[in-house]
This record gives sequence, structure tokens and C-alpha cells, in this order.
Amino acid sequence: MPQSIHNQIEENIKTLKKGTIIFSTDFREYGTAENVKRVLIRLEKKEILIRLARGIYLYPKKDKILRTIFPSTEEIALGIAKRDKARINSTGALALKQLGLSAEIPMNLVYITDGPVRKIKVRKSIITFKKTTPKNLTIKNKKLNAVIQGFKELGKENINENATLKIKKVLCQLPVKNLKEDINVAPTWIKNLISELIKNK
Repeated sequence: MPQSIHNQIEENIKTLKKGTIIFSTDFREYGTAENVKRVLIRLEKKEILIRLARGIYLYPKKDKILRTIFPSTEEIALGIAKRDKARINSTGALALKQLGLSAEIPMNLVYITDGPVRKIKVRKSIITFKKTTPKNLTIKNKKLNAVIQGFKELGKENINENATLKIKKVLCQLPVKNLKEDINVAPTWIKNLISELIKNK
């Protein structure tokens, strides 16, 4: 393998901002997938990169106290979606965390997507991308999506006063424009519940 490939990739990486998530596919122009893989493994051994998952690396940012600052699993998921030019929306436990209905940071994140279906192990977590219908990805406002997915996760029978108050607070922060139209993609019971919560908005 020509040494120049190694040098080119290393020089390219060193122009990036510390803390950048890097994919092996970012370097297709420099050589074959196998040669790029070998270079990235060498850079990992030199401690220039940290491997996060298969084909995914971190150009690490250091902190005097915290040492290496790792991106959140959610940031990695967003990076994967950007690379794949795919749309994703959070679901389940992550949606509840985003709404303030759970203090627990989920180890395993599940996203609905119009991109490839896959499971990716990132350090101690697993990111799952599940296929969904296009209508479930039409909502661009992430907070409104979290509300809909949060309701789905809780279930109709488990929505208490505390959950209702917290979700209403989130909804009150959202622009009224297009809100009533956007909730049409939600199941009828969620649509009716949201409509009631924003009735006087």
C-alpha cells in the first residue's frame, strides 16, 4: 500500500475539528476500502483516532479533567443518518428522555428511518434503525415527533397527570403554524389528545 495514502488521510483528518465523527467511507477517493481500513487502524494505534464502531471513528477532543470527550450515542446516530442521507426520528425511551418524562439515559436507542435497516453496536450501546412509512417522517419538528413517539411509548392507558402537564409544556413552546396539520400523521387517539392540549394555545 503506498505510503502516500496514509499521509493523505492523516493530513485530511488533522484539518478537521477535534471531536469530529469520521466514517471510513469519507475516504473513498484515497483508495480501496481495504487500504483505507488499514490506514484507519494504523491511525488508531497511533492514538490519532478512536474506534467507536465498525467503520466509525472519533478524532478525539481532549479535556484536562475529563480526558477524551466522547460524543453521545444520539450524536453518532445523527452522524450516521447524515452520512446515509436518511431521515430519522427518535422513538421509545429516548423520546421520553427528550420530553423530561424519564431521567434515565437509554443505553439502546431506536430510530425510525427511511434509510437502511440495521443495528450498530457503539461501545456499550446499540443503535437500531427501523424501517417506517414515509408519513411518519414528515414531521420536521423534533419536539413534536418526541411528543407523538412518547405517547406511543407510554400507551393510552398509562398517561397520567404528570405526563400530560410536561407534554403540554413542550407543546406550548412549539409554533402554532402547521402544528394542527402535522399531528394528522399521529394515531387518532394521540391526535385528539394533542388537539385538546393545544386547544387554548
